[in-house]
Parts: sequence; structure tokens; C-alpha cells
Amino acid sequence: MGADLLAVHPVLGARDVPATVAWYIGKLGFRLVFDDGGTPVRYAGVRRGAVEVHLQWHDVETFAGPDGDCPAYRFMVDDPDALFAEYRNAGVTNPGSPVRNTAWGT
Repeated sequence: MGADLLAVHPVLGARDVPATVAWYIGKLGFRLVFDDGGTPVRYAGVRRGAVEVHLQWHDVETFAGPDGDCPAYRFMVDDPDALFAEYRNAGVTNPGSPVRNTAWGT
């Protein structure tokens, strides 16, 4: 195998990201790891110990639809290109979902 999985970050939908972050911090003992710096914040990560949860803003329609994109999962790997090649060679990639590098390192 070409790459190791390092972590998984569930991306959970939230209608109010700042309020949800406050709830995770105040009620569940998490701490803020990052946010997108937006006004209002629409994407943030909280952590407690080794567990990191990402919170992403979604409107009511996104939650209501059968094909809503929430929740999502982000797998952290040491070599994403090697993992993609491995999965492509195994025939398990989706040709309709292009792979790209993001500014935030995913």
C-alpha cells in the first residue's frame, strides 16, 4: 500500500456555526482549533483530545434534501496522491468527482 490513513474528521452541518462552536466548547469541553475568519464564521474545527470535529454552515434546504452533502468525512493521509493512485488502480474512484488540491491542504 502507498499511504497511511492518519485521522478522520467528521464534517457536521450547522445552521449557526458560532453557536454550535460555543456549545461544543461550553457543554462538551472541546476547544476551538480554527475557523474560516468569515463574518459570520461558516466553517470551524473543534478538538477534544485526539478527536477533531469540523462544523460547516448549511441552510435548511441542504438538510432537507435526500442528497444533502451533510455529514461528510475528511480523511487525513500522509500521501494523498499515492492513496488516490491506489484507489484509482483498484477501480474505486468516482470519475464524476475530480480530485484537486485545496488552499487548506486537503
